[in-house]
Amino acid sequence: MLGANHSVVSEFIFIGFSAFPQQLLPVFFVLFLLMYLFTLLGNLVIMVTIWSEHSLHTPMYFFLCALSISEIFYTFGVTPRLLIDLLSTHPTISFMGCATQMFCHFAFGLTHSFLLTVMGYDRYVAICQPLHYNVLMSPQGCTCLVGCSLAGGSILGTVMTTGVFSLKFCGPNEIHNFFCHVAPLLKLACGANVSFVAMGLGLVCLIDLMTCFFLILLSYAFIVATILKIPSAEGRHKAFSTCGSHLIVVFVHYSFASFTFLKSQGLQSLGRETLMGIAFTVISPFLSPIIFSLRNKELKNALKKAFLSKLSPEKL
Repeated sequence: MLGANHSVVSEFIFIGFSAFPQQLLPVFFVLFLLMYLFTLLGNLVIMVTIWSEHSLHTPMYFFLCALSISEIFYTFGVTPRLLIDLLSTHPTISFMGCATQMFCHFAFGLTHSFLLTVMGYDRYVAICQPLHYNVLMSPQGCTCLVGCSLAGGSILGTVMTTGVFSLKFCGPNEIHNFFCHVAPLLKLACGANVSFVAMGLGLVCLIDLMTCFFLILLSYAFIVATILKIPSAEGRHKAFSTCGSHLIVVFVHYSFASFTFLKSQGLQSLGRETLMGIAFTVISPFLSPIIFSLRNKELKNALKKAFLSKLSPEKL
C-alpha cells in the first residue's frame, strides 16, 4: 500500500528546470515537443510497416514491433507531463500522480531492457542455431517472451514504486528533477528505513541493468564466434548486418541508463541531473526509431516501398 495515509506531503513540486534561464524554457518546449512527436510517429510508422509488409512477419520484427509499443508507453508516461510543466509557473504533481508516473517509467523502461535482451537471444538463435530457429522462435514462443518481458517489467515497476511510496514524506516536497525519479524522491523521504530501501532499490536496478547487459554480451560473444567461422566475407557481412541496429540501440540505451541510474547516486548539480534525465527519457527514445529505420536494410526497403506506393501507386 502506498504511503499516502501517513505522509504529510500531498503533492510534489518539480524544480528540475529552475537551474536554467527562463528564456530557454520555450525553446526547450518546442525542441522536446518535436522530438516527442517524431518518436511517436517513428514508432507508429515502424509498427504499421511491419504489420502491413508480409516479408517482415518474422520473430525479429515481431520483437521490434513490441519494442516500439513499449517505447510509446514509456515516453507517454513522462514527456507529455514535461511539456506541460515547461509552460507552467508552478509545476506540481499529486502524490498518486507521482507514483503512477514512476510506475510507468520503470515498468516500460524495464520492459524495454528485457525486450532488447530477447532480441539479442533471437539473433543468437538465428545465427548460431539456425536449424532450431523455427522451433525455438515459434509464434507461441515469441508471444511468451514478449509477455514475460512485459510481466517482468510490470512486477519490478510495482516493486520499485511500492518501495519508494511506502516511505513517509514529511517535507520539503521539491523534486530536484522534472519527473518522479527514485534518487531525488528518496532524498525527500524521512524515517529510519530510508537508507535500507534506497540500498534495496539500487540493488534491484543494478542487478537488472547488469544481468540484461551480460546476457546480451554473452549472446553476441557466441554470435561473433560463429560469424568468424563463415568462410566468405560476404556471408560474414550479411550475418552481422542483421545485428547492427540492435547493437547500436543497446549501446545507446545502456549508456544513458548507466549515467542515469548509477551516476545519479552521487553529488551533482541540479542542471546536470536534469540533463541526464532528458538524455534517458527524451533523447534515447528519439534515437531508437532512427537507428532501426536507417540501419536495418529490410525495414528501410519496406519503408521506402510503402512511401513510394503512397506517392505513385500506379507504378507498383
